[in-house]
This record gives sequence, C-alpha cells and structure tokens, in this order.
Amino acid sequence: MLEPVKISLDALNLATLMPMLMAVAGGLVILTIDLIKENLHKSLYVMLSVLIILIDLGGIIGLNVNDRGFFDLMLVDGISIVTQIIILIASIIFIPLALTSKRFHEYSYPEFFALFLFMVAGLQFMVSSDNLILIFIGLETSSLALYTLIALHNRHHSFEAAVKYFTMGALAAGLFTMGSAILYAISGSLELGQIADVLQSRMGDIGIMALMIAGASFLLGAFAFKLSLFPFHTWAPDVYEGASAPLAGFMSVAPKIAAFVVAMRIFEMFIKLDVEWVQISILSMAVVTMTLANIMALVQQDVKRMLAYSSISHAGFVMAAIALATTKANSAVFLYYGLFMFTNLGAFTMLWVSRHKNKIHHARFDHPYEKFAGMINIMPLGAVIMALFMFSLAGVPPFSVFWGKIYIMSAAVDVGMVWLAIVMGINSAISAYYYLKLVVYMFLKEPVAVTDETTVYYNLSKPLMTVLGITVFVTVASIFFVQPLLEYITHMVQISGY
Repeated sequence: MLEPVKISLDALNLATLMPMLMAVAGGLVILTIDLIKENLHKSLYVMLSVLIILIDLGGIIGLNVNDRGFFDLMLVDGISIVTQIIILIASIIFIPLALTSKRFHEYSYPEFFALFLFMVAGLQFMVSSDNLILIFIGLETSSLALYTLIALHNRHHSFEAAVKYFTMGALAAGLFTMGSAILYAISGSLELGQIADVLQSRMGDIGIMALMIAGASFLLGAFAFKLSLFPFHTWAPDVYEGASAPLAGFMSVAPKIAAFVVAMRIFEMFIKLDVEWVQISILSMAVVTMTLANIMALVQQDVKRMLAYSSISHAGFVMAAIALATTKANSAVFLYYGLFMFTNLGAFTMLWVSRHKNKIHHARFDHPYEKFAGMINIMPLGAVIMALFMFSLAGVPPFSVFWGKIYIMSAAVDVGMVWLAIVMGINSAISAYYYLKLVVYMFLKEPVAVTDETTVYYNLSKPLMTVLGITVFVTVASIFFVQPLLEYITHMVQISGY
C-alpha cells in the first residue's frame, strides 16, 4: 500500500505566488464591493487598484532571486522580477488616466478595474514560470481579460477590434499548444530546463531534430501573433485603433514585454542548442518586421495607426536582440522597454488631450494629422510634450529610447552582426520621417478651421497632467539614470543565467 506523500508549506514556498494572488484578490475585492454597494464613484476603484498594484510591487521586490515554489512550477529569477516591475509601473501610470475623462464610460465600471487586475496577474504568471502549461494559463488569462477591456470601449471599432484580437489570439493559442505538445512528445517534460537537457542528449537523431524544428516553428508562429511580427502583424493597427488611446498605449508595453520574456526563455533554449534555423528565422522575421512596419507607418493618415505601426517596428528591434542570445542583448531588451514604456504611454495619452464628438477632420479616423495642425498656437505645452515623445521614439539623443536602440546595436556589433546594426540604423532614419511629420504639423501648419456647431474639448485635468509629467520627466532625464538602471538590469539577467 502506497503511503501518502506529505508536502510541507515551506516546500511549496507559496511566497512565490503571493504577488499574483494579490492582484487576483484585489480584482475579487473590487467586484465584491460593487455587489454590496452599486454606483460608487470610479475614484474609489482607481485608488484601490493603485494600492493593490503597489502592494503587489512591494511583494515582488521582497522575493528571493532564483527561488522556486508551488511544485517547482514558479520560477522567480532576476528576469521575472525585472519584467514584473516594468508591468506594474506601466499599470500604475495607466490606471489614474481613468479619472481624466467622463466620455469613455468603461472607466466607470468596477468590472473594468477587476479585469485589469486579472490581466496583470496573468502577465505575472507568464513571466514567473518556465513550465509551458503555466505559461499558457497566464497567457490566456491575460488575453481573455484584455479582449473584454477592448470591447468595453463600446464603439463599433472597439467590437471589431476585440473580435479580431480574439480570433488571432485563439489561433496563437492553438499554435502554442501544438508546439508545446511536440516538445512534450520528444522530451517527456513541459519544463524548459528538462526539455533542453533531453534535446541536448538526442541532437544526433534526425527524427528528433525534425520534430524539434516543427515544435519551434509552431511556437514561433504563436509568439509572432502575440508580438505582432511579420507576417502576423496585420491585426495590430485595427486593434489599437479600436481600443481607447491609453489602453492602446498599455497594450504596446505590458503584454508585449511579457511575451518577449517567454520568447527569450523558449527560443534562446534552441539557439544555445545550436539550432541555427531558429536564430536565422527570428532575425529574418525581426528585420522584415521593423522595415515593413516603418514603410507602412510612412503612409498612415491617422496618428494612432502610425503609433501602432511604430510599436510593431519597435517589436522588431527587440526581437532581433532576443535572436542574439547574449547577456548584453538580453539586458538591452529590458532597458529598451523600460524606457520605451514611459515614452509610448505618454504619446498615446497625448491623443486623449483633445477630443470631439464628431469626426470633424476626417471621415474615418479620430486622430488624423490635421487634428494636430497648429497645436503650438492652441496648446503650446501639449505640442512641446508631444514633440519630445516623437523625438524620443525616433531615437534622437539624449532622449530615452535612444539609449535602448544604441545598446541593442552595440550588442549586435559585439557578436559580429554589423549588418544588423546598420539595418537598425537605417530603420531609425526612416522612422524619423513619420515622427517628424507630426512635429511639422504641430509647429509649422495652421490650425484647421472648425465650424461653430462643433465643439472641441481640451482635456488638461490634473490626473492627465500628472501622468504626462512623469512620462516627460523620464523621457528627458533618462541620460542621468541609464547607467545605474543598466547595471541593475545586467546584474538581474546574469544571475538568471541568460
């Protein structure tokens, strides 16, 4: 007769689960409060959400590095901690924007904040495990919540965007499941470290190699969808256009950095096993993505869609760094997105500064370039802030994103891929055109005349100005703290073994 296995709570190390459980419990608390007392002001839910995220952040900072828990499914390494810090800081910046406008009614629903916290918990699970099942659970938890958040915007384009995102996400989930099943079939494990050990011992078997490449192909397709890489990028501009501007900015940062970390864990395993096909495929996909997205951004008539293609191009930059599979390149990923987070969230938030009930500038788009014409005369501070964000996204020194770009290029040169650094430089030059195009409209064009029957609102509330102030400060002052930030990131990446 088999004796029951005794598992102590110390062995489970439930502390590794606490940050995620904080976010889940916070979402349930918000829903419970709404059940007890309906129609409370959204400021309560904003404050609760920020408090919960701050507690979550404190829990992450207090974790031991390279600790495992919950039957070894949880992995709290340096990369996990850095990624969760980025996700939670982006969340803290995003949530107060709910107080800036009454027009977007989804921010009045407690369900919005509960779903947001569930999404954050899913992203945290994604980056805190090297087990393919738990990664999949985190991926789908965050995705399902995000689909609903987009649809809550309650416009025709929002419903269309949510359905497109759901359809593409379902296909990506299928590809991820198939790739994981193949790796399990050839290794007997779903834990990436054990999969790598088995594959290492069976590299000479042609059949195993074929299955390994098939599994890698399915997983690469899945993450190409999630990261909007060519040729799976077509959903991104429509989804960003349908989502509210701040949520689109958040989507371009938090879910992507989580997906990048999982891609780093999976594909660098293949690269370190000398599966050259994986590295070549990722590099090719990254180069085509950044180039094609920049070309498409050149011809956009809507600033929001331009920023969507811009985000796709930046994803190509970061994916190229993952293909290099060096400590410097991996550190560059977090430096890049840590700085890009503030700039891109600020740029999308600026789209919310002026709004109008009718599409007075363009028959289809809400944010055409004409809307920003002569902004220096109407809202001088807003024009200067938006120009700073454009210069930073273009990689103009000394603004924040410049340091991320130059560090990735440096990592490419260090491994002998000078051609890749040149391609990145050329793409940065191309992107400068469409970023500076907006600056030209704001500073050198005359304001477009608006009829008396149409009212244009300028939203300069204190929460919005506070958020913009934080993002502008980081964008401008980044030169002073890039070095200590880089040293911290590099240390966390090195102790994680990457």
